[in-house]
Amino acid sequence: MKLIMSDRSIGNVRLTASDVIYVDLSSKKIANCVGCFGCWTKTPGKCVIRDDATEIYPYIAKSNKVLYVSRIKYGGYDSIMKTMLERSIPVQQAFIRIYNGETHHVQRDVQLKDATIIAYGDISDEEKDIFKDMVARNANNVNFENYRIVFVSEDMVEQKIKEVLEEWGR
Repeated sequence: MKLIMSDRSIGNVRLTASDVIYVDLSSKKIANCVGCFGCWTKTPGKCVIRDDATEIYPYIAKSNKVLYVSRIKYGGYDSIMKTMLERSIPVQQAFIRIYNGETHHVQRDVQLKDATIIAYGDISDEEKDIFKDMVARNANNVNFENYRIVFVSEDMVEQKIKEVLEEWGR
């Protein structure tokens, strides 16, 4: 399964492959994580907040290819993408393991991922460096086997999405 998760509509990009799930986060109602850890204790693997996030995070877990499209603010994901990624914590267990000499959560049947992150906006070099470091640090937690970050201007987002979809089709 392949997942495109975007903080905005991808407009006239045509999705023809049956194994591609597209989620426009801007059209979803997703509350902030409240840090209750109910997804680990009360309802393991399921968030206790009932909103649109509960239908999305299973796609994150099952996908072996992901494309995240997000405006970059202050060197991080824009708020709607950050909120969704924080709400995907139910795909991990409360248990800790040592991975590459670091402590990380044990995954709940989460596929290894080949990830592309399209980061757009008016991004300074300092923000790019901060974002690269953040993604590198998070890669182990979200099961990125490989990842790449592509910085583009806002008007190039759809073209870059089309290029990634072409790569997926090969």
